[in-house]
Amino acid sequence: MITQDQLKDVLDRADKLKHYLKIDEKQIEWEEEDLRTQAPDFWDDPKRAEAQMKKVKGIKKWLDGYSQVRTMADELQLAFDFYKDDMVTEEEVDDDYQRAIKAIEDLELMNMLRQEEDPMDAVLKINSGAGGTEAQDWAQMLMRMYMRWAEAHGYKVTISNLLDGDEAGIKSVTMQIEGGDYAYGYLKSENGVHRLVRVSPYNAQGKRMTSFASVFVTPLVDDTIEVYVDPAKLSWDTFRSSGAGGQNVNKVESGVRLRYWYTDPDTGEEEEILIENTETRDQPKNKERALTLLRSQLYDRAMKKRMEAQAKIEAGKKKIEWGSQIRSYVFDDKRVKDHRTNYQTSDVDGVMNGKLDGFIKAYLMEFASDDKN
Repeated sequence: MITQDQLKDVLDRADKLKHYLKIDEKQIEWEEEDLRTQAPDFWDDPKRAEAQMKKVKGIKKWLDGYSQVRTMADELQLAFDFYKDDMVTEEEVDDDYQRAIKAIEDLELMNMLRQEEDPMDAVLKINSGAGGTEAQDWAQMLMRMYMRWAEAHGYKVTISNLLDGDEAGIKSVTMQIEGGDYAYGYLKSENGVHRLVRVSPYNAQGKRMTSFASVFVTPLVDDTIEVYVDPAKLSWDTFRSSGAGGQNVNKVESGVRLRYWYTDPDTGEEEEILIENTETRDQPKNKERALTLLRSQLYDRAMKKRMEAQAKIEAGKKKIEWGSQIRSYVFDDKRVKDHRTNYQTSDVDGVMNGKLDGFIKAYLMEFASDDKN
């Protein structure tokens, strides 16, 4: 049974959220912005209309989130009072408490995601490090982990490019995480090198092996985001897709390879951005998707120029080796530890099945304020 202090904590946090989130102001803003969507000529400019609808939906999400918190807190107060009169059980009060806490923590976590890019979908790329089959198997395990996390949170995962390992696992994969809210805001915590320590199934002597894989996460831009792509710096190649896909998979050059020469606006240095897409057997669709991925990368670079905490965001681009990892997964010790926040858990199986929310929350609580402009 919860205590009076626990009840007071829930009510206080709900009241503070109303103040921090400026709910009364947001209600007025939502009414004004929603009114604009009712203009007779609203859909004359579809792109502008979509941006407005997205804005309205974004404000409404905050209002709905706070409304849920307020309802849960009030229900907990009632249940606590009813228990005194023997109208509800201890278990019912405790259940209401857990629901209220979850609603509050979800909204507090979302409040940490205040950057323009945080609500966007995400592009997540995994590269295996040195170490051959062992590292490639680890990269595939990470791919499965993120797919499980996405599935549990209602996101859609699309694999745009996959390079199989020599014997097992994968060398690299690029995935889009879409269809929900704040995919990039949550997954940006995964940027960096991930280290695995385990007794290797690929080692005949049963030795303890260490493997590395890098994870890069960028926001997936949509048509409402303006990103300039210089056509003079763009070139295309086509190739035949390989892998599973039936008899036709190697007969048509549906795979596309995009090359773009990016010039750093500060240093003037040039760098080739290479993107491959084999998502479908339709070459035009693959080209369109590759351009979207390019625009996402260009947006990400411009975004990082604006961020004071660039070193933290760029940490994932360190060399994939000892000393650069953000997180260690030690299977035989049953421990997964994040080296940036010191958050750790012994639930290794849960983590590998996508239970990453504890790591994500710890990262946002420590670094979200550093990401603000």
